[in-house]
Amino acid sequence: MATTTRRTISQFKSKLVGGGARPNLFEVEITKPAKLPAASSWDAGVLSFLCKAASLPASNIAAIDVPFRGRIFKVAGDRTIDTWTVTIINDEDFLIRKGFEDWMQLIAHLDGNDGATKPDAYMHSAIVNQLGRGDTASSENSEKAKTDQVVLKSYKFIDIFPTNISAIDLSYDSGDTIEEYTVEFAVNNFERV
Repeated sequence: MATTTRRTISQFKSKLVGGGARPNLFEVEITKPAKLPAASSWDAGVLSFLCKAASLPASNIAAIDVPFRGRIFKVAGDRTIDTWTVTIINDEDFLIRKGFEDWMQLIAHLDGNDGATKPDAYMHSAIVNQLGRGDTASSENSEKAKTDQVVLKSYKFIDIFPTNISAIDLSYDSGDTIEEYTVEFAVNNFERV
């Protein structure tokens, strides 16, 4: 009979590097797409502050079922990358929203449905940085004053473009709240940076 080793809370504590990664410590970097008009209001620095939610990338490999004599044998299929969604806090100058609207206008004009046809003209990249609590990975403490947090892991989304900017609901009943909206991106590739 096999014996199992009893796990203790002390052992668990020793394995939890840095106290665990925190989902609220992140930043998103999306610089101005090169082909946006000069008059576009894009501001990457403001976006990194107003991006309220994002995600690290999801990746899937589908299983293909192959029937064989009454059984199903599974083989690896194609790899797909999910849509990437960010949530943005809206401020009164609508700076970031206008930048995303300009990007979508570049892809497909509202008045005539013409627009950029070469992928290089409208695809861009973005980076999501997972931040740590200290100024170094697995910091003993974070008591000293600091301006930078350590980047624990970065993912670069490659050849992305917005496919949806959500509506902002307006209502007399919505008091004590700040507007926010989501932007969905089609993603062609990502890499760990």
